[in-house]
Amino acid sequence: MRLDHGRERGFTLIELLVTLAIISTFSFLVVPVIQVTMQRAKETELRSALKEIRRGIDAYKQASESGEIVEPEGLISGYPPNLNVLADGARWRDDKAKGKKYFLRKLPRDPMNDNADLAAADTWGKRCYESEATEPREGADVYDVFSQSNKTGLNGIAYRWW
Repeated sequence: MRLDHGRERGFTLIELLVTLAIISTFSFLVVPVIQVTMQRAKETELRSALKEIRRGIDAYKQASESGEIVEPEGLISGYPPNLNVLADGARWRDDKAKGKKYFLRKLPRDPMNDNADLAAADTWGKRCYESEATEPREGADVYDVFSQSNKTGLNGIAYRWW
């Protein structure tokens, strides 16, 4: 025998509103955490890419100073003429040595640059040996790289100064 007295099963409007309020409260709490987590991941990627490129630049400089590689004509600083040479390789000075000396497997992109149409080398700001640290500019060589992003990191320092 049924005792539901004709009542249909389902949720009341109050129950649905309470559920919706709980879900929206959780989403307001979770979304900022996800955004910070995503920003932190990009910052970790930026830090890693900067370290990798700077090691490649330093390795190129060391190979240049030790005479292992052939320097491009007119370049006297010993730093690479562009970022692509780090991944494309430089010719060995010894004629008997075959192939090239490579300093990076692949040139990383600036993770803060969202323009997918740019080549990896074009996503970075470049500083030549002759320019000041406070006013970096491009020149005949690449002494250092920096992010071209105008945003500030979670640590309060602008990405371009990392």
